[in-house]
Amino acid sequence: MSNPDELLRIEGIRKTFPGVVALDGVDFDLRRGEVHVLLGENGAGKSTLIKMLSGAYTPDAGRILVGGREVRIHGAQDSERLGIATIYQEFNLVPDLTVAENIFLGRQPRRFGMIDRKRMEAEAAELLERVGVRVSPRARVRELGIARLQMVEIAKALSLDARVLVMDEPTAVLTSEEVEKLFAIVRQLREDGVGIVFITHHLDEIAALGDRVTVIRDGRSVGQVPASTAEDELVRLMVGRSIEQQYPRRRPDRGAALLSVEGLTRDGVFHDVSFEVHAGEVVGIAGLVGAGRTEVVRAVFGADPYDEGTVKVGGDALRRSDVNAAMAAGIGLVPEDRKGQGLLLDASVEENLGLVTMRAATRAGLVDRRAQHVAAERIAGQLGVRMAGLGQHVRTLSGGNQQKVVIGKWLLADTRVLILDEPTRGIDVGAKVEIYQLINELTAAGAAVLMISSDLPEVLGMSDRVLVMAQGRIAGELAADEATQDAVMALAVSSPTSENPTTDNTAKEATRGH
Repeated sequence: MSNPDELLRIEGIRKTFPGVVALDGVDFDLRRGEVHVLLGENGAGKSTLIKMLSGAYTPDAGRILVGGREVRIHGAQDSERLGIATIYQEFNLVPDLTVAENIFLGRQPRRFGMIDRKRMEAEAAELLERVGVRVSPRARVRELGIARLQMVEIAKALSLDARVLVMDEPTAVLTSEEVEKLFAIVRQLREDGVGIVFITHHLDEIAALGDRVTVIRDGRSVGQVPASTAEDELVRLMVGRSIEQQYPRRRPDRGAALLSVEGLTRDGVFHDVSFEVHAGEVVGIAGLVGAGRTEVVRAVFGADPYDEGTVKVGGDALRRSDVNAAMAAGIGLVPEDRKGQGLLLDASVEENLGLVTMRAATRAGLVDRRAQHVAAERIAGQLGVRMAGLGQHVRTLSGGNQQKVVIGKWLLADTRVLILDEPTRGIDVGAKVEIYQLINELTAAGAAVLMISSDLPEVLGMSDRVLVMAQGRIAGELAADEATQDAVMALAVSSPTSENPTTDNTAKEATRGH
């Protein structure tokens, strides 16, 4: 090995799946004490590459060298034995086990042949403190929110004392405060000589944390550049073209109110929430973690109950807690958890795209599959879904293409009011712009869009008005020309009036402003 500091080298890796070349001659190397960013669009091959390192996939061609020796990685145990730990974007935790049990799963400390629970929980507590999260080692994983689950995954990886740490979108669900804590951990690991493969779609994180960047496009490594490289050049390398405008919002004339929410209240969760969304308009909802944003829109969609208030579409009131009534009125919801709530992962692209319209396409108990196929083919082409074919299982698509499928099923249903909850989480900059263009097309056609995002620049860049929630209430409304990060955050941290109940004592984490 020419470089004694080299921990990992990948040479000419190739991997194919039926009908798809996922990787085609990728080269990559990692040195001791560096953060090497792996950058690429959704579907470029990043996830396939890191699954080679974790043992989930084996390469069809090429070599993997660890410490200068060629190795074969056939599973997670091989990977851990070689000093490689992987933190996946999708959590790999057992919901019914405790935090401590998950951290040390399969490696529990023992005493006299029995699991030493006291020692395990003490060591877990030390790791949790190290990553700066206040969670009991005895807490069940299913009780934790997404941000805390991410920190438990990081604690689990740290427990392996790995020399190579692979982090796949570790900041996607974290607030700005949690991101800073994570960056501090990564910098300390770098000082300790750990090599870190860091995957992110947030370009501002690259210069803040990275040393080098390898860009993958269409399964090939197309360049290696310093982390200080300008963002527009990184985008050009990643998508093969320049993106002139990151938030290309076009504002058509505003029409009549399509969605009217009046006095929506659910005891202990949100209180007296009222707003309207008009045809041709994008209304963004910003706020702190725990402010009640997702809970409100789920109630509007009928997925969650509420105690008081009314929801109207086109002036007609909807029945409470009735998803079918909301859908029949033209409301669609793209949930924040696309895999858990928005997709049937083991069904095909075509089947997922047809979920919402299947009832309308059914006559005498028979589904018009031909019409469903034609419609799915049209919308998949319009959205640019990267797939081997409509029969491909959604589980095998990249995150960005899965999100396009979730949105696509509502486009097929001619949705009048589309609710987008974290629509671009874990999606690359090229796919984000494509989704923003879809939002433009929807509003130009007279639809209304209600968008929740923890990416504050996204809210500011794509909204015609911004509603800011604080502790379960609408704290204020800002027009596009007066909505700044400072103005939004001033409202987001405001306290409810003394006569009004607070809703969530955990609502203290800042909305992330990339």
